[in-house]
Amino acid sequence: MPRFAANLSMMFTEWDFLDRFAAAADNGFGAVEFLFPYAHAPDLIARKLAGAQLTQALFNLPPGDWDAGERGLACRPGRSAEFRASVDTALSYAEATGVKRLHLMSGHGDRNDPAAHQAFVASLRHACERAAPLGIDILIEPINGRDMPGYFMNDFGFAAALIAELALPNLRLQYDIYHRQILHGDVMKSLEALMPVIGHVQTASVPKRNEPMTGELDDGRIFRHLDQLGYAGYVGCEYRPANGTLAGLSWIKAG
Repeated sequence: MPRFAANLSMMFTEWDFLDRFAAAADNGFGAVEFLFPYAHAPDLIARKLAGAQLTQALFNLPPGDWDAGERGLACRPGRSAEFRASVDTALSYAEATGVKRLHLMSGHGDRNDPAAHQAFVASLRHACERAAPLGIDILIEPINGRDMPGYFMNDFGFAAALIAELALPNLRLQYDIYHRQILHGDVMKSLEALMPVIGHVQTASVPKRNEPMTGELDDGRIFRHLDQLGYAGYVGCEYRPANGTLAGLSWIKAG
């Protein structure tokens, strides 16, 4: 079985955010991820990780005004100064936490709009250049339009082609099994094809985004396939527990 990282934005929400680190460790997790750490100081997040002896697997760059519906700034023409400032912010947290993977959210936009495409490419180049000296990978994640309508990065083929075209050594793919199944299906074969560019994997059941082993996919078989393919990174548990976090953790042993 792969190594799993608890997603603290979706799991252990029965606890206050800063108490979720210890709760995850107490329940067998050695790593965590979450959407955003920016409501708390970098050194406070670092202390919570160290106190629970956890590895930070991943978090996202600042998304813009999340409450107003923004889901990233990278493809937004005219927002480059804000985007660059967001990279600096994320890297300050990365240095404090030791994380080596940052997810760059594209934002809403039309992939066929040349201005949006140009802005996105420029954002990727800047983020990768800034992150490279710290040994940090920048990840892009295709997200399905049912969960996030109008999102620019919404196709795995587009993501893979862009990674190949730009040839930036620290630009990688964030492969979310849930989003892949909804967007394209063909999870097993696509994992084989895309493994050379995958930097992080996430999981949730399809279609309800609850615990693995509860949906239409054979998640246990997928996890074993990741092992067979030599995937050595963490699998982020980005799911919504159906009946409370602790009640749903039996899936890990069942796999």
